Amino acid sequence: MRTWEARVYEDDGGGDGPVAAAARLTGRKATGEGAVSGAPAEVALDDGRKVMVKCADSAEEARAEAAGLRWLAETGTVRVPAGHGHDGPWLVTDLIARGRPSREAALDLGRALAGLHLAGAPAFGSAPPGGPREAYIGRAPMRNVEGAEWPQWYAEHRVLPYLRSAVDNGTVTLAEAEVIERLCSRLPGLAGPAEPPARLHGDLWNGNVLWGADGHAWLIDPAAHGGHRETDLAMLHLFGCPHLDEVLRGYESAAPLADGWSDRIGLHQLFPLLVHAVLFGRGYAEQALSTAKAALER
Repeated sequence: MRTWEARVYEDDGGGDGPVAAAARLTGRKATGEGAVSGAPAEVALDDGRKVMVKCADSAEEARAEAAGLRWLAETGTVRVPAGHGHDGPWLVTDLIARGRPSREAALDLGRALAGLHLAGAPAFGSAPPGGPREAYIGRAPMRNVEGAEWPQWYAEHRVLPYLRSAVDNGTVTLAEAEVIERLCSRLPGLAGPAEPPARLHGDLWNGNVLWGADGHAWLIDPAAHGGHRETDLAMLHLFGCPHLDEVLRGYESAAPLADGWSDRIGLHQLFPLLVHAVLFGRGYAEQALSTAKAALER
């Protein structure tokens, strides 16, 4: 999901735009803004590097992403841009030069994701250290509330809050909501074998996977939290990913998935589908409803 709202900045020499934020947070002189007509913006530094400068809707949103990037990076598994700090709504990270997807990079990404998930989290719903309890997924609020059992936690804190919002704004009818609520009540019997909390990227759609010029896959814009590892993989399935078969092959070579995981993809997709229904409307609500009905029929 796109986190950062497009906006155009004027030259901010001495002001509080991308150039000033880049200089302040890197400690280097910023020599100019790149040819990006919106946010995030590329800014060149006097040592020849380029950084990515983002302006969030709030300081808490920037703090949540910065904490998530640190939490993922400390595992030494997936590649994420190095952060240079956050200040108010501003966040500055390294700029990742774009390349093309490859099967080798996808295989490596799968192995790295397995390592990330195995690094674990204190509980389902744990926020990254230093990250706020009131976090975000895309532009939607996401509360990091801890729970001991995944089915109950997932229903209460990842499905039902967005279902209620979708009902309140008229995107989902009460009769449709009852179908999804019924599925939530049956989650303990549908969720598969119990697993320990995994360390999730949390918003792992294709747009948050950058295929770098260095031949590796990089992850950006996390909504990091403790969750079920199948949720990250289900989001990759939901919106597609180049060489997804190789990502999965790499993943299973490092951390085999529990039997029947592919039958549970829809359960894990309910969360992002309902977030999208709240943000983008009826089409995603219909997809969430059909996904819930299919899961109930299994």
